[in-house]
Order: sequence, then structure tokens, then C-alpha cells
Amino acid sequence: MSNRDEKQFLNLPFTGICTFGKYPVCTDLNQLDADVAVIGVPNDMGTQWKSGARMGPRGIREGSTLYSFGLDGAYDIENDMMYLGPDWKIVDCGDVDMVHGDIMQCHENTKEAIQKIVSKGALPVVLGGDHSITAAVGKGVEELGPFHVIQIDAHLDWADHRSGMRYGHGNCIRRLSEMDHVQKIFQLGIRGISSSKKEDVNAAKEYGSIILSPRQMRKMGFEEVLEQIPAGEKYYVTIDIDGIDPSIAPGTGTPSPGGLLYDEVNELLEGIAKRGEVIGFDLVEVAPPYDPYGMTGQVAARISLDLLSYILKEREKNEDCKRKG
Repeated sequence: MSNRDEKQFLNLPFTGICTFGKYPVCTDLNQLDADVAVIGVPNDMGTQWKSGARMGPRGIREGSTLYSFGLDGAYDIENDMMYLGPDWKIVDCGDVDMVHGDIMQCHENTKEAIQKIVSKGALPVVLGGDHSITAAVGKGVEELGPFHVIQIDAHLDWADHRSGMRYGHGNCIRRLSEMDHVQKIFQLGIRGISSSKKEDVNAAKEYGSIILSPRQMRKMGFEEVLEQIPAGEKYYVTIDIDGIDPSIAPGTGTPSPGGLLYDEVNELLEGIAKRGEVIGFDLVEVAPPYDPYGMTGQVAARISLDLLSYILKEREKNEDCKRKG
């Protein structure tokens, strides 16, 4: 039989079980043995307007199947480089268990799951859920600190509380700022009227937060934006899909016009991965019910895979340097 006649197993995007990137499953974190652990947190009890982000992990997983052809990695035509090669062990750990109506128990479950992933030496890749989950994840990665936080978002998320609610999606970055293992915070893509009170902005600036809108970032140039971030240190990256312009990613509960474009986010993430060590990241606020075409889940999956590609490529380069050294 010639090579042309040989029957192949294609594993096309519309076949099979819909895990993230069609990677293997590990639902028992006690048995986790991997370089990267992808985990969903389908919690949207922290939303202040439209819910639906609880379906985000499923939507992102479905979108990710487009980029899962299993060709011994992913070839990037622009960079002329292979990413996500077979030497890396990446697994989908399913979802954190949710308790309906009890947001604090859900956050506790999230923190414990992330702690377990960290204890096993795997890089946590977290799929939300609304942005409230990031405070719980921040506690879960404490062992990896100290680190800086880099946020891509339309909203500042620095409210102290809303009528006593301190762990909703508008409080998460302020809650991170209160953690001893969190250092500087960089808030990129922030924009729009009614997204924050002036006193919240003042509090963020008093903390030392660097706040840049898309227009400011474009005026500065993305290289200069990256130069604001201390080089050679540890970073946790949190990406709210509403940081992206809603013309590209409409499926989110609080869309805000004037956002970053895909290429701009891609450039930022590549630069971040090259500048220091990304110890984990999340992507939140994907709400599939508001996007019948599934484009938002696809964009979110692509951004997640891009950042993961850049992180692992830097690890490969560092390992090569060590071997040559």
C-alpha cells in the first residue's frame, strides 16, 4: 500500500470527545502527572449583569477543537516555528465542582484544585467562569509567588465591595492586591464609562497599579508597554475576554467597545512570555449564550493556546541553554 493509499486517523474537529485541544483527560488531581493542567471553573455567580459564563469552559473547549489536528504540534507560519510538540504532556482536568448558590464554597473548591495542581508541578491553565474566580486562583498559586499580575481587561475590577459582596467579578483584582505574594499589577485594555468609580481608580493608583487603555497602548507602542513590566521575574496573567473588542469576541456578559484586537493581544502575550516566567494564567468571562456562532469560544481558545505555546517555547529555549551550558 502506498503512502497515499494509507488510511490515517484524522481526529477531525467535529469528531471525538470535546476536551481542551483534544488533550487527554485526568479528572483525579491526585493522579495528575503532567506539564500543563487545564481546568475549568464554571462559576458565574459573581456577575453583576448577564450570567452565562458558567458555560465558558465548554465553549472554549469546543472552540479549541479547531486547533487540535494532532500534527505533532502546531506549526506557526508567521514565526516559522513548531509549538506544543509531543514532548509536552498537557491534560484536561475537567471542571472544579460547583455548589449552586454558594459562591464562597465554589471559590474554596477552586483554590483547593489549583493548590493541588501546583503541588504536582503542573502549570495551571484556568478556563472561567466569570472574573470572580481569579481571586480564588490567586490564593491557589500562592506557593509560586511572589509574582506580578498582568491583566488584560476592559474593566479595572478594583471595587472593594458591592453592598458587602467582596468576591464578585468586580472585586477580583483588588482582592489580589491584598495578597502578600502579589507584587506589581499591570492593567491593560481598561476603558469605558461606568466601569469603575473614581475612588476605585484612585485606590488602584495608590497601590501602584499601571493602568493603560487600548488607545494609550497604541500611542505608546506595544514594545514600550512591555518595558513597563519588570524583566526576568514571575508573572500571573489574567485575561478577561471583554478586553478584546466585542466585534471579535461578542459572547461575554459585559462587552465594551474599543477593545484590543487579536493581533495586539497575541503580540502582548508573546512579549510577556519572553520577558519573564509565566507561572499560570486564566481566561474568563466567555458567555456562549450571547454568541450563537461560537466565535468567542474560538478566539478564547486560540488566545489560550497562543499563550501556552509561547510559555512552553521559552521553557524549551531555557532547557537548551542549560544543556549547552
